[in-house]
Amino acid sequence: MSLHDDYARLTPFELAFPTDERAAALVRAVVEEASARGVDPTALGEFLTLGSVEAFVRDTADAAADPTVLHRHGPLVYHAIRFAEEGRRLYLLTSHVARYLAEGRPDGEPKLPAPAGYVQLPQHLVWTRATADAPESVDGVFWSVAPNDLVHFLLVTGLRPDRPGVGVVAIPEGPVRDAGEWLDIEAREEGPDFATDLPGAEIDGLYEIQSAGEVFKLMARCFAYLDGMPDAVERGEPPAVADEGSPGAGPPKPSRLDFSRVTLGAP
Repeated sequence: MSLHDDYARLTPFELAFPTDERAAALVRAVVEEASARGVDPTALGEFLTLGSVEAFVRDTADAAADPTVLHRHGPLVYHAIRFAEEGRRLYLLTSHVARYLAEGRPDGEPKLPAPAGYVQLPQHLVWTRATADAPESVDGVFWSVAPNDLVHFLLVTGLRPDRPGVGVVAIPEGPVRDAGEWLDIEAREEGPDFATDLPGAEIDGLYEIQSAGEVFKLMARCFAYLDGMPDAVERGEPPAVADEGSPGAGPPKPSRLDFSRVTLGAP
């Protein structure tokens, strides 16, 4: 299985907002409505009460009559908007770094580099089975800090060229002050964290996320690595020629966003 970490791939933010104008329009609508109603749009629960958000979700999901559509798609819109508002911080972990973080605790403190952002994992390296369907490759994880210093994570799966949309797994919020405790937690009741029994996993060195605790652990270690190894973060370079490829074949479609590539630096 090919593990891709050369450049940032098309992100869930870009799927939600194919143009910058569409993102900017929703940001303006959210700010205006939140101000008029006196609510805090950085709080997930309050964000989901906004009529502008519900209208966007129903229009995008093409499910005007579905009573569950806001619950299913709203968190992705929340994280995408927070991502846009906080400078579109996009980090691509190389496979060496991702393996290093899955296997052990890095030096550094788990300080969040921004109030919101997205960590993209190497393609096809980390998997999850959030539903009874087939395992899905994890594309990455959004983070957003809400009021009272609570951090929300959103696991994103299923960015594939042969079908539209993505899968998301909302993770319960956690206090930012507890991030240091997440570095070494044992998230699973049985077996080592991030282990998997997927076919071919031993050959390809794959990992699996089975619990919310593993998301907290991986992200805390990522933040600690960014803090302790600033020289390992380099400006990412998009491919010289964007190869659109064909559905299900060829290299992944590159992101149009600026990104930082996180490499395995010398201790």
